[in-house]
Amino acid sequence: MKSLKELYRIGHGPSSSHAMGPGIAAQYFKTRYPHALAFHITLYASFAYTGKGHLTDTIIQKTLAPTPTTFTFDKQTKTRHPNTFDILVQLPDEAFTRRVESIGGGAIKIYDEGLSDPVTMYPHTSFKAIEAYCDAHHLTLLQYIEQIEGPSLYPFLKTIWDQMQKTILKGIQTVGVLPGRLQVPRKAKTLYDAVMMDNTPEVHQNRLIAAYAFAVNEENAAGGVVVTAPTCGAAGTMPALLKYVADRDDVPEQIMLEALAIGGLFGNLIKHNASISGAEAGCQAEVGSACSMAAAAYAYVMKMNRKQIEYAAEVAMEHHLGLTCDPIEGYVQIPCIERNAMAALRAMDAAQLASVIADSRKISFDVVVETMYQTGKDLHRKYRETSKGGLAIKYRVS
Repeated sequence: MKSLKELYRIGHGPSSSHAMGPGIAAQYFKTRYPHALAFHITLYASFAYTGKGHLTDTIIQKTLAPTPTTFTFDKQTKTRHPNTFDILVQLPDEAFTRRVESIGGGAIKIYDEGLSDPVTMYPHTSFKAIEAYCDAHHLTLLQYIEQIEGPSLYPFLKTIWDQMQKTILKGIQTVGVLPGRLQVPRKAKTLYDAVMMDNTPEVHQNRLIAAYAFAVNEENAAGGVVVTAPTCGAAGTMPALLKYVADRDDVPEQIMLEALAIGGLFGNLIKHNASISGAEAGCQAEVGSACSMAAAAYAYVMKMNRKQIEYAAEVAMEHHLGLTCDPIEGYVQIPCIERNAMAALRAMDAAQLASVIADSRKISFDVVVETMYQTGKDLHRKYRETSKGGLAIKYRVS
């Protein structure tokens, strides 16, 4: 598995796979071939269906400017990965094509360019193996992560935590309508302002967590700066719950950074063994993964043991199995924003359940990750970020 630095990324929305990843790829080609006369981009599969709503073409064109860039949206050709585009590079004396895959969370693969993958840091690729190693060497999960990541871990996680909080603060202060044809009004400030209208503890808690999640995902939908946790489309779940518990319990910053490390470990396992791409495995791979990460992180803050933390992460994912990715017209607005809020609340519930009955569980985290990936493969293609099924076809913009 790769470093947590490959999982948590700070960047602009609205999508880590459809905007951030293609933007990174475009910047590579702009830098690598500064004398290019023109570029032509062919977008396939999910990129072709939802690229307009996700601003894929906009990000690529803006990045490659001022070099002329044209686009073809190919909805027929089948590719190995659903987030695929070809870039034709026109140089003064030759032209050639390269293939790019955006594999989720802002990570990309560019073929035939002699690029090497980021260094593999974690020698263990299952929770069972990590658990066995920790037992053999008398390590906690946190000590295991610290041993792998080294002294740069906490400075990095501080930048991540700081940005998560900045995004929440900006989101709950901003009003207006999100960009695009759907004309969705921002609701984070409304939810935040309603927090004090009902002092019932449960209502207060749920509204505040929801407000924070809405704040992040509305910023994401508007192209603002977010943290992939593990993706842009699922960026609100983890910070919403962690911000809430940090303020509620006056948790020291170091504990919050450690919680991000714990949640990140589970996100890394999902990313390595399954997928965090909605186009590849449905929204269970994005919001489901975010819920799993948030549940593990919250369980850590609440001082739960290793088995309870694992169970919290497992329960959170198990009850997102089969969740489809059906953004209306390709925008990460409906149903994506509300899903993040619900997942943040579900993550808390999963951890609370784990605190009581973890010892009697039957399903391991590794098994539920394997199940999620198989479920994602079995999902009909129209339910994997194509805007060709579910809410995306039942709701029509007037």
